[in-house]
Formats: sequence, C-alpha cells, structure tokens
Amino acid sequence: MKITRITDKKVSLRRTIDTGTEEQRKIVQDIITTVRDKGDEALYSYTKTFDKVELEDLLVTEAEFTEAYNELEAEMVTIIQEAAGNIRAFHEKQKRETWISYDENGTMLGQKITALDAVGVYVPGGTAAYPSSVLMNVIPAQVAGVKRIVITSPPTSKGTLPAGVLVAAKELGITEIYKVGGAQAIAALAYGTESIAAVDKIMGPGNIFVALAKREVFGIVDIDMIAGPSEIVVLSDHTARPNEIAADLLSQAEHDKNSSSILVTTSMQQAEAVKREVEKQVATLPRHEIARASIEAYGHIYVADDLDTAIAVVNELAPEHLEVLTDNPLASLHEIKHAGAIFLGRYSSEPVGDYFAGPNHVLPTNGTARFSSPLNVDDFTKKSSIISYSEKAFFKNYKKVAKLARLEGLEAHARAMEERLK
Repeated sequence: MKITRITDKKVSLRRTIDTGTEEQRKIVQDIITTVRDKGDEALYSYTKTFDKVELEDLLVTEAEFTEAYNELEAEMVTIIQEAAGNIRAFHEKQKRETWISYDENGTMLGQKITALDAVGVYVPGGTAAYPSSVLMNVIPAQVAGVKRIVITSPPTSKGTLPAGVLVAAKELGITEIYKVGGAQAIAALAYGTESIAAVDKIMGPGNIFVALAKREVFGIVDIDMIAGPSEIVVLSDHTARPNEIAADLLSQAEHDKNSSSILVTTSMQQAEAVKREVEKQVATLPRHEIARASIEAYGHIYVADDLDTAIAVVNELAPEHLEVLTDNPLASLHEIKHAGAIFLGRYSSEPVGDYFAGPNHVLPTNGTARFSSPLNVDDFTKKSSIISYSEKAFFKNYKKVAKLARLEGLEAHARAMEERLK
C-alpha cells in the first residue's frame, strides 16, 4: 500500500465510475431485446450459455427449499433468524405514515404513502453466496408493505441456488424465486416473461453486466442504484491498533479486485505498521489473490497532519463504509458529512454492519454518499400529494393562480381558474 502525506484540506480524490465498455453495453442491449422478444425461451438459452446448466424449470421448487434446510446446519439457521430480527427492528423505525392537515379556511392538504406493488431482488452468484443480500433487500420492502417480492439469482452448476440464499428467503416468507442471473434476469424483471411477471423496481448488486442492464431498463422500472465496487475508509489516530485496522481493510479487499481499502490516519508510525500488517495478513486469506490485487490497485494510506485535515479527506472520499477508530469517535461524528455507514469505535468492525447489527448494508458507492443514502423503507414507497381546496380558499387565490399561469404563457391554465366564476 502506498503511503501519502496530506497537509492541505483541499484534496481531490474522487474515483472514476466504471460505466462499462461499448462492447459490454452492446451485449447487454442485445440480451434485453432478446428476452423482451422471446421471453422464457431466451432465459433458458442464456442460462445454458452463461451458467453452463440446462434447467427444466426456472422457479425454485419446494424440494429445493427442503434440501437447503437439510444442507445448512441448525445453528446457521438460528443466526439468520436473529440477523433478520435485528434488521427488521431497525427498519421498522423508518416507517412513515400518511398525513393530512386542515387550514382554517377549509382546505385540506396532505401526503399519501403507498407501498410499491412489486419488487424484484437480484442476488448475485459467482464466487460467493449472499444470504445477507436477501435479508437486506427483502426486509425493508416487507416493512414498507410491498405485497409481491420476487428474487432472481444465477444457478450453481447443480442447477439450484446456494442453501444460505434459499433458507434466508424462506425464513422471510419469500418463495417466488427464479434461477436466472445476469442481464437476462434484469430484463425479465423489467419486461416480464411467460414465467416471471414484471416488477416496478429492481434492487440488488451484480457484476458489470447486471449494472449496465439496470441502467438500460431504468425508466421502464425504478432501480436502487448503479452500485460500484465495495469501499472502506478507516479514520484513525495513534490509539487504534494496526492489526485490527489491517483486518478491517482486508474485509473489503477480499470482495473484489476493484474494491477500495483506504486508511486516513494522523500517525505516520501507525501508517507504516498497518502497511506491514496488511502484507502479513493478506497472505493467509483464502481469497488472497483477489485481496492482494485490490490492495495493490486501490489500497492507500493517507497521513494527515491533524484530525481536521483527516476528516476533510474522508469527506472528499465520501466512502461506502467509514470506521472511526480514534480516541473519541463520537466527537468527530458531527464533522463527518459524507459516508454511507459510519462505524464508531473499536468494536464496530464493518462486518457487524454487513450482517447483523440491523442498519442496511446496501450503501452508496463511488463517492455518491455525497448525495445518496443507504437502502431504506422509503425506497419501497411512493408519495402522492393530496389537495382538497375549499371554496373560500379558491376565491381568495384564483386571481393569483391565473396571473402566474399567464406569466408562463399558459392561457388555458388561467381560464381553468376563471371558468369557475361563471
């Protein structure tokens, strides 16, 4: 990891967002068109081509759920249940209610909160299984009141889905699960096929083809975000332990070769110690090749002269995950403006938030924490304005409305007000 000393609070460290190549975009566009035109036939064909498996049915069967429970040890099922309870309790606090207010002149104004009808959750496959993606995407949708939640995920070589994914879904009461991955799954959720009815919003992370597909169908359906590679920034002073910092940095590096792991510290001695610890620990990881490639490409240590400068660097980075490992973490909280999730103190290691604490782990990446929030219950609702104008209010204000309309050159708007005087 490279060590850089920073003395100026005015830093520019923003990372370029990967929008894919022209060839990748063309592949995704062709897949979407084919799925839209050929439906299930295209899904079976792409599954055979990309996942190397021939399926008899796209929908997960009850027998597959049973096998998943047989495969997973009982303690793990209990842990999934407890994590789900923590996540649900946190998101219950985010719920909003419809509200209505009345003016003394008889006008009624308000806002109606309505849950989306149908949501699709994409759960990635590939090099790992992600039951946590099921919990984090499904639970806030359930809390919001979404009636239909469907999951798609690429099948394994055995033609089914990982046991952890199926158990997590079943524990939440989700049984509409399809063994379809990639851009073809996104197309199916957006446009519908013979087997998969279309949804209103698509959630969940995936590879570059999934991300590009979500970008292509946005507008036909809503999407959560175009997620970039995982990121962690650790903000520390001399009191933090180098071995723990290194372990936390590597917790993100093992995700993907493009993941970003950054330390911002006020101690050069600590910076050098963390660099040594990262080299020591990465060699022992099962996914050491991925973690090492990530650290070499996107790992960095910034050494600031003081904590104020260090916080300015953090705000510029606007990280997905931020750990604050200082003598008094809470004291810095009000100065931190941009971060998806903020972990305060030694025992708030990032994986606590990934899996168990309760807050959502679907977070803004690529610096978008400057203007975006973690996935939450609001993401699964829409808001309708309620307007019931009284006669008294109308006659008091109709001339003002008509004047504003004519200022904008919209005569019919003005006449719509004046027509009620006849």
